[in-house]
Amino acid sequence: MVTVYDVPAGKLIEALAKKLKEGEFGEAGYRIEPPEWAAYVKTGVHREFSPHDPDWWYVRCASLLRRLYVDGQVGVSRLRTYYGGRHRRGVRPPKFAKGSGSVIRHALQQLEAAGLVVSTERGRAISPKGRSLLDNVAYEVMQEILVERSELKRYC
Repeated sequence: MVTVYDVPAGKLIEALAKKLKEGEFGEAGYRIEPPEWAAYVKTGVHREFSPHDPDWWYVRCASLLRRLYVDGQVGVSRLRTYYGGRHRRGVRPPKFAKGSGSVIRHALQQLEAAGLVVSTERGRAISPKGRSLLDNVAYEVMQEILVERSELKRYC
């Protein structure tokens, strides 16, 4: 059985973002949609510009799903630390700055409404439906890798 741990993170997130963009999830056919303000917002105080990729919201949602799969129950504050970076402060020495909590919170709320994430006492965790989605996407990515590199078939 192929899991998230068996495939490269970049390829998994790319494939999952594509699936989130075109697919419908949940019983009511809920779709992940970027909010109106997503085109103008920065992803943290340490960033100078907003993201150039028009589909960055789906990539962030996919990355959040993968983080929840790997880390288990996680709160918004810990995710802000993960998505943070070096804040350049002019002539003063740079310091670490956390990522945008609003972006993470809204993405998690959308994923929760889609049924891929559940809220717990200690933060948010991935639901069985979300775990199944990630495992299926990981399997598809592994099949693509095996087609590209046929010498790896003997290891699977």
